[in-house]
Amino acid sequence: MGILKLCVFSLILLKFHYISAEFFKRDVTELEKGPEDVAWVVQLSDLHFSVHHPERALSFEKIVGPALSMINPSLVFITGDLTDGKSKDLLTMKQDEEEWLEYQKVLDNVIKKSGLKKNVFYDLRGNHDIFGVPVIGGSFDFYSKYSINGQLKRSGLVNSVTIQIGERSIQFVGFDSITSLGLRGPTNLFGHPTDQLLDEISSELSELDSQPAKPVIKIAYGHFPLSFSAVSQSGRTLKETFLTHNLSAYLCGHLHTKFGKNLKRHHESNQHPLYYKHLLQLNGHGSLPNNSKTCSDEATEFKEFWEWEMGDWRKSRAMRILSIDRGWMSFVDVDFKLGAKNVIILPTFPLDSRFTLERSFHKCKVESLNLNSIRALIFSSSPVVSVVARIYDSRPGNLVTVLETPMKRNEDSTSRGNLYTCPWNFNAFEDPSPDRFLLQIEAVDIKGRSTLTELRPFSVGGLRARLSWNWKEFMVMGCQWEALYFPILWFFYLLTLPILIFPKAIFVFVRKQYTYKSLVGNRKLVTYVAWILSELYNLPLVWFSLIVYLFYLILCPWLSGQVFTEGGERGYMTYRGWVLRFNEREKLDFHGFPDIMVVVLPHLYFVVLPTIIVIGALVAERAVFQDHLRALSAKKEDDYLVKSNVSAQTSGRNKTLTLLHRRWIRKMLLLISLAICWKHFLNCRALIKAYAMNPFIHFPVYSMSIPLLLTYTIYKTSRAE
Repeated sequence: MGILKLCVFSLILLKFHYISAEFFKRDVTELEKGPEDVAWVVQLSDLHFSVHHPERALSFEKIVGPALSMINPSLVFITGDLTDGKSKDLLTMKQDEEEWLEYQKVLDNVIKKSGLKKNVFYDLRGNHDIFGVPVIGGSFDFYSKYSINGQLKRSGLVNSVTIQIGERSIQFVGFDSITSLGLRGPTNLFGHPTDQLLDEISSELSELDSQPAKPVIKIAYGHFPLSFSAVSQSGRTLKETFLTHNLSAYLCGHLHTKFGKNLKRHHESNQHPLYYKHLLQLNGHGSLPNNSKTCSDEATEFKEFWEWEMGDWRKSRAMRILSIDRGWMSFVDVDFKLGAKNVIILPTFPLDSRFTLERSFHKCKVESLNLNSIRALIFSSSPVVSVVARIYDSRPGNLVTVLETPMKRNEDSTSRGNLYTCPWNFNAFEDPSPDRFLLQIEAVDIKGRSTLTELRPFSVGGLRARLSWNWKEFMVMGCQWEALYFPILWFFYLLTLPILIFPKAIFVFVRKQYTYKSLVGNRKLVTYVAWILSELYNLPLVWFSLIVYLFYLILCPWLSGQVFTEGGERGYMTYRGWVLRFNEREKLDFHGFPDIMVVVLPHLYFVVLPTIIVIGALVAERAVFQDHLRALSAKKEDDYLVKSNVSAQTSGRNKTLTLLHRRWIRKMLLLISLAICWKHFLNCRALIKAYAMNPFIHFPVYSMSIPLLLTYTIYKTSRAE
């Protein structure tokens, strides 16, 4: 009996070992051909294949296949939003199997044209690929059926692949941080890494740490930028995980190029716990590096990585080529909007000083042999006859050529790609300015076509150049929206509720009346506000309705909608997220936080707040008009009737009185009220389409309150009493 138990136990252990080995199986790609210690991969993102826009798939099939054949990358990553999942009017967001069939067909054709193996392609989900999917692996999870990862049985949320080139390992860890329940848009905008997912990412990133003597480059790729990634249930973040495991770069998509082409961000660990960068980062470069470190400082070297968002294929027709040359990363974003490219040039050294890592230039690690040549990968559909490297000095105020030298191809008949190099005296370009010197490379093919790279600043000492954002780039990359949601929400309530409630209590106890005449001798902001509120309190139904509506938005559901692709249960949305069912402890489970901010914050700041301001302005205008009528009736404004020989002061006063008499200010406020109602109507229309709702049944308070309040206020202030 004991022997039988031992055999059964051994079989269980053997089976567990087999399952574990399969579960933790990792792909390894060994590069044997030249160029030595150089690898490159391709990233594509946000394809948005749509039945309503077939040109996206057609151009992808026509351009990407030949481009990949020319580039011959070791790996190809497609970082989310493979299909669009939107109706023609862009308001209904759910899965369409026809789009996925098109994606599968186009990718199969691209793989054939590229000459690459299917297993070098890795695609992952974006938020569009999960719209309306109630269960991963269910009938509406078309990603699991039609994607490349799905076809190759890469069923986990984390997939790791390592490029082995000599002694160097380049590890790529991709992950899906989509929501556990695929809500329909627009409240499906953020990545939601769970604690389990972060543990899996940590496990993959630490896999090669057991061989510290061998150099390892770690790169992660996903769909969502970190500014649009929520924290886990225990408060952990992707950024902390990446810093812990010495990541070098995070590749992502999601934002497209409509917000800017400079969506890059440097992350570092040497921040004070209360540092404002936990909420905001004002520029892309972060704090600039300190190059005064010595070898004794190596132990205290801080951790850092770059986040590189790339453009979309949907409109920008963008592709990224990322190279790792002797451990140094460089990339070029290629624009295919005008069609295929005959030549693509990727300078790999010197590095673009806007995107360097401080640890890459640590004085104890950089060997002079690694700095003694200018290097570039050149991909061409036709033979290249000449390559020239030029360096310009920008200090004189205009560009002055200080070096022009031909580059030669590394001779290797079995090369995976063409690496061109030329020697240079790097010591001659040491300078305290990281963007004084600019590199440009020109290639001419056998047909006489010339291709120039952009002017790239470089620093042989590893200094990092400033990377400034415009306001749109700052909004999407510099703001940590998950952390900012509640502060922005509660700021609205701290702004509105005290102003509406506290003065009412003061007026009740003090019994002081503020009228328009009281402003004559005391023109202060506080007096103006007190007077307007005093007039608002004369419309008690309006004031009370505003208070009730503000509390309703916090205490009650906003709307009830269909959140999955077809059928299924309806959920209701609050400012904390969607509620679909009670959990096992009979408590509410909220989903889609902080994604619901795309509904909550625009409604509060662009509809409710303007409504409160316009209502206050309407009651103030009526009070001024009433005072004007009393003045006329008492015949205290005789100069109002003077039509000639008036002084400049009297003329200006007459214009003011004319405005009051004809109530032009009121007419302007009526136009603003119409604009608010129109904005509110568009919001309601979008929600009706998105979640299959009836405004009178599924969200009557949300949809009707603002128009009714404005209408009632306009009616009550139409005539002076």
